[in-house]
Amino acid sequence: MRLSTITNYAYGATVALTLASGAVMLMASSAEEKERAAVEQRAVFDQMTATLEEDTYRLTEQARAYVITGDPSHIIAYRREKAALRSVEQRILHLRDRGASISELAALRQGLHWADALTDEQEAAINAAEKGDRETARTIVFGDEYGRELDRVAAQIGKFQYMLDQRAENTVQQATEAARQWRIMSEIMLGATALLFLCVLYFILKQRILRPVVRLSDVVTRLAAQDYAAVPPDFPQVDEIGDMAQAIRIFRENGLERQRLEQERDADRITRDQLSRMTQRLQGCDSTSDLVEVVRRFAPEIAPGFAGRLYIHDTRRNMMVQACDWLSPRQSGGDFTPATCWALRRGQIHKPAGDLVDIPCEHLTGNAQVRTICIPLTAQGESIGLLYVEQPEDRTADQIGRTEKYLEMLAENIGLALANLRLRDALRQMAMADPLTGLANRRRFDAVFNEQVAHAESALTPLACLMVDIDHFKRFNDAHGHDAGDAVLRAVGGVLDEALREKDCAFRLGGEEFVLLMPGFAQDQAIDRAIQVQQKLQELRVEHRGEELGPITASFGLAVFPDHGRAETLVRTADAALLRAKNQGRNQIVIATVRDAASHSA
Repeated sequence: MRLSTITNYAYGATVALTLASGAVMLMASSAEEKERAAVEQRAVFDQMTATLEEDTYRLTEQARAYVITGDPSHIIAYRREKAALRSVEQRILHLRDRGASISELAALRQGLHWADALTDEQEAAINAAEKGDRETARTIVFGDEYGRELDRVAAQIGKFQYMLDQRAENTVQQATEAARQWRIMSEIMLGATALLFLCVLYFILKQRILRPVVRLSDVVTRLAAQDYAAVPPDFPQVDEIGDMAQAIRIFRENGLERQRLEQERDADRITRDQLSRMTQRLQGCDSTSDLVEVVRRFAPEIAPGFAGRLYIHDTRRNMMVQACDWLSPRQSGGDFTPATCWALRRGQIHKPAGDLVDIPCEHLTGNAQVRTICIPLTAQGESIGLLYVEQPEDRTADQIGRTEKYLEMLAENIGLALANLRLRDALRQMAMADPLTGLANRRRFDAVFNEQVAHAESALTPLACLMVDIDHFKRFNDAHGHDAGDAVLRAVGGVLDEALREKDCAFRLGGEEFVLLMPGFAQDQAIDRAIQVQQKLQELRVEHRGEELGPITASFGLAVFPDHGRAETLVRTADAALLRAKNQGRNQIVIATVRDAASHSA
């Protein structure tokens, strides 16, 4: 019940009790008035009846005095007093007007009739005395019959007085009792009014208003200080205090929601800053290894709790190769073919588990209950990698959805950076490779040679250089055309490219001249490898337009560091050995001598 309703009820009850108390007090006052009226009526009746009895005795005394003394003054007094007496009906009417009852008036009428009878006897005695018959007169007024009649008058008047006394006493007693009862009721009403007032003060002001307001005030103070840990008390009653508590709860919920939104906004800002920083780092990467290190460091910060792996497409093997991982993912380990991932097949993000049932990827292993996300890394419609993550179990749907957007942005940035690196590598490869044979060109050779020389000199490891020149190459061009010469160059380049396991070790310096760098090869190992290359070239058969071009041979010049001088003069030493091989008849391997190395160094 609402406080306003309770207050109205209490106010109405208080007014009603006050009015009832006033009415009871008026009734008590009326009873007291009745009591006073009864007492006054009794006093009036006593006075009136006493006058009646006194009048009877005075007349009797005047008559007796005249009979005894014969003094005419007594006759005069008697006549005067008798003339002052009223009739019986006048006296009874006067008493009836004062409130005498019928029975009381009947008793009084009887006494007054007897009093009138005595008056007649008195007149007879006075008449007899006036005639001189005093004996008869004394017999009348002093006789026994006269005495008995006088006693009867006194008795009737006494009876009337007794009846008046009884009625007056009953009336006074009833009025007194009524007044007492009304006073008690008035006191009860006043007590009830005071009790109701105290109850209103205690239960409404203190229990229903003061205490809840004090508790709500503390909560409001804490909420004003943005301490949303303050929980408003639960007041289930439907009143103004309950409305205030509900309003404070709504304010707290709004504050918590606003705080949550601010935290999400701050977290979103931090995450976007991380993405921006990662994008800047990715743009500064010079190699795939740099990119992988950036991803490995930033991915756990952008998607906290999401374990994952980064796969890069190896075009030569057509495999997705793991580049790095973070937070120890439990599934999708190792390399796999692109066809085993639905995300790579469809070119879209793929989530095999969750609210929507979908087909799991074949590259997933282990616990099937782990929710995974596969995001393809694409560039110009081509899949160049895969971002694989595993969802943590303690995240809400909103948190997962928000993190998925960051992961898509992360995958987009990684894919763009990886595509840029690949394009840069392709351009570098094009600038460093011979377009005809596919081998590294002279520019690439200079860079690699300087690196190998620095490493060999610092680590004191051997470095072999084998110079190769195709014998009589001009005859292929002259006899079969330049296309035939290009075919020979491509075939020789293929043999040299396969001569070593290491890459970037075979180079075309220009025309029909090639060089093969063999880091870590001592002189004996280098000689064996040169003999193998020579045999493969001799066995090589090249056809052009259905016609075999004839045997292919080459001249070789071999120099080894540190056997044949300083590493920086290794090319000139090998070139000098090649020149001797040509001068000595071609199709042979000539090893540089220490003397040659010394002369070149000089």
